[in-house]
Amino acid sequence: MKARIALGVGLLLASLACQQQPSAPPAQKPPEKSRYFGGAPDGKLHVYFFDVGAGEAALIVTPRGNTVLVDSGPASAESHLVNRLPELLRRELDLVVLTQPDPKHHGALEAVLKRVGARRLMEPQLPDTSKAYDALLTAVGSRGVQILSPAPPSSAPKELVRLTLEDGVNLTVLWPRAPAEPLLKEAPDAEGRNAANSIMLRLTYADTSVVFAGGARGETEARLLERGLLSSATLLKVASPGVEGANSQAYLEELRPQAAVISGDDSLGKSPKVKELLARLRGVDSRAFRTDVNGEVHAVSDGKQFELSLQRPTPGEPGGTRRVFPGLDPRPALVRTAKPAPVVKPAPTEPPPAIRTEPARVVEAPRDSKARVSNVTDVDDLPVARKGTRTVEAPPKAVRSSSSASTSMTGNYMASKNKRIFHKSTCRSVRLIKDENLLTWSTRDAALKSGREPAGDCHP
Repeated sequence: MKARIALGVGLLLASLACQQQPSAPPAQKPPEKSRYFGGAPDGKLHVYFFDVGAGEAALIVTPRGNTVLVDSGPASAESHLVNRLPELLRRELDLVVLTQPDPKHHGALEAVLKRVGARRLMEPQLPDTSKAYDALLTAVGSRGVQILSPAPPSSAPKELVRLTLEDGVNLTVLWPRAPAEPLLKEAPDAEGRNAANSIMLRLTYADTSVVFAGGARGETEARLLERGLLSSATLLKVASPGVEGANSQAYLEELRPQAAVISGDDSLGKSPKVKELLARLRGVDSRAFRTDVNGEVHAVSDGKQFELSLQRPTPGEPGGTRRVFPGLDPRPALVRTAKPAPVVKPAPTEPPPAIRTEPARVVEAPRDSKARVSNVTDVDDLPVARKGTRTVEAPPKAVRSSSSASTSMTGNYMASKNKRIFHKSTCRSVRLIKDENLLTWSTRDAALKSGREPAGDCHP
């Protein structure tokens, strides 16, 4: 009997214990995986020259962590870049620069943007581009990426465009300079003309500097030498290594880089032109590094010097070698062998009509109160857009009221009062014109009589 009572009490206590246990908390959603794995900024400037085979791609990371991707490599580099870039980034790219409309420079762009994103894109706005390239830019614009031009601002057409990435770190556009200076047209085909007019950049941080030559050709170098726009650089990203006339003796003597980085695949070392280039680099006492030999090249600057680390050391290089290149060149003066080009200043041109009275605005980037992109962030300050960059059409805008009689109606053709071009009312660029600057016309003839020309993006 006692055993039965004990068993009953045990069952009762067990039942009560089960009833008193709190219910399990609701299952929590697993944390979303980060898209970016880069480390915190370390106060130094980093430049990564990626090994993308026969193509170009380099990443700039500033001391505070702002980022610029210079070219995105060929389509064959998609897999490598979509895995490598997240390892170096902490957020989406601040700026992408496509130096020229060559698939070797932009083939992996769509995959890169899908993986890491970007806020702005600068491209050279050249006339001889393929339908595929125009479609690429349209797709980029549809992602909400702001497309910028490298042209000098209309308020200061003779000045170089300088992008202040943050205090003390600047990216200057050396070429092209249209419409202030005409594009180079010596090449017999569109590919050559586009390369000659590719975006050429100079990155500076305190005493150190890097020149990104894009796809520069011999005529590009000659024009920059004539204009006196080149000066010594710590590092040079070599352009067109196997092209006749590129990387001339005079050009290399003017830049006299302490180190030069050459991108290419396994065929690079077999090219006679590349062998000649390597000899010219040795002649100006410049050390050459090649992605086909060394893999990825990582350059780090503290403002006083660059130190390079290589994915693979150069064959025959002693172990533990430090590759340090001071910003203030310690080498003895170079005895020039090439005749220096006479510096020719651009011929004076008629200034544009003085329509705008306020200075061009500088828009502060929201992520870093001291990081900004100057002179090219407002459509009223941008040069003529050509087809392919802004071709996504939108419904006509609603009627806008204005104190000006010319802007108090909805018209079929519209323009900014600060620009000498007009658009269709359905053009995407119209949506970016401020209300106070909007002009409208009901007919195309009326727009033409205003002295304006049809825009290159919507062809009104």
